[in-house]
Amino acid sequence: MAKEGVEKAEETQQMIEKEAGKEPAEGGGGSHRLGDAQEMRAVVLAGFGGLNKLRVTRKAMPEPQDGELKIRVKACGLNFIDLMVRQGNIDNPPKTPLVPGFECSGIVEALGDSVKGYEIGDHVMAFVNYNAWAEVVCTPVEFVYKIPDDMSFSEAAAFPMNFVTAYMMLFEVANLQEGMSVLVHSAGGGVGQAVAQLCSTVPNVTVFGTASTFKHEAIKDSVTHLFDRNADYVQEVKRISAEGVDIVLDCLCGDNTGKGLSLLKPLGTYILYGSSNMVTGETKSFFSFAKSWWQVEKVNPIKLYEENKVIAGFSLLNLLFKQGRAGLIRGVVDKLIGLYDQKKIKPVVDSLWALEEVKEAMQRIHDRGNIGKLILDVEKTPTPLMANDSTETSEAGEEEEDHEGDSENKERMPFIQ
Repeated sequence: MAKEGVEKAEETQQMIEKEAGKEPAEGGGGSHRLGDAQEMRAVVLAGFGGLNKLRVTRKAMPEPQDGELKIRVKACGLNFIDLMVRQGNIDNPPKTPLVPGFECSGIVEALGDSVKGYEIGDHVMAFVNYNAWAEVVCTPVEFVYKIPDDMSFSEAAAFPMNFVTAYMMLFEVANLQEGMSVLVHSAGGGVGQAVAQLCSTVPNVTVFGTASTFKHEAIKDSVTHLFDRNADYVQEVKRISAEGVDIVLDCLCGDNTGKGLSLLKPLGTYILYGSSNMVTGETKSFFSFAKSWWQVEKVNPIKLYEENKVIAGFSLLNLLFKQGRAGLIRGVVDKLIGLYDQKKIKPVVDSLWALEEVKEAMQRIHDRGNIGKLILDVEKTPTPLMANDSTETSEAGEEEEDHEGDSENKERMPFIQ
């Protein structure tokens, strides 16, 4: 069956390009052959470090193994975890060179053996254990979901990580119910906006959010009470709600851990799902990591017992790829698609970027400029100035070091999801 899918690849690609209303791309996209091998464009991380470690290069196109789907990628999601991967600022980082990215959307191009429930030409979104930032990906069928007819590929690429993370934290971990209150940091980001929308599906839920001041006008209608990210939000929340809140969703860590726990009502739940305060520069900084870790309040189980508080952690990627909960996640995706069909939720897409513009897209997150999700649009033509710096290619993504502009631990404003 896999061989049959390969034989249909070129025919499928013509169908895809026809549907997109464009001729097959020359040089900038589509499939290319060298001898008998098909190649594709992909973003490659040559080594851990700054933005200069990213290049767009050509790699051999993957083919589906047993139980996998081959997807012609249309759009990819860019998440804060991708910045941490680039720096090597994660536990047990994989070996480089590698193709980053954990979610994408596109069209099914081939089916591996034993795959059922999908056909060539289906529009899908998928989780991928790396390798998403490419023209073609292969991923096990349990991580692939059909998308509604009226959902665009960019929306679909913005959907899985953000909305599944938000839903799991709110409903599976914290048991959000009518009349509760939620504090979410980075309210203008992809997860923050997903949290706000999902809270609106439950009656009488109060949402407290922190975000950069310039984002307030754009997101004010989605959050009940909005505070500047640099303000003393603990006092602001207590001024409005003396008891505090029922749920704290923290993607910052550092001293925000203690602040979040102090704001919890009895039977409240604090959930850590990120640690962006541990990353302050373009490259990994031991000082920044140590400083943030030192600021984390040491949790005393006896104190939790006495105060009736719950502290939890959530990692969607670990749940999927290390802990084997794909079936649970599929049920959540089904519920979320139902909410989308009812027009109760809708992904917020900040901007679209070509693969060759991945550095600039990451920089936008560095600068806290995004409202919603940044998307890599595989078919987008890069602007010339951006493409000149991002498309230097070589075998397997290996590249000469670009020392210019890669000062040691160049400090930037803190990342925000």
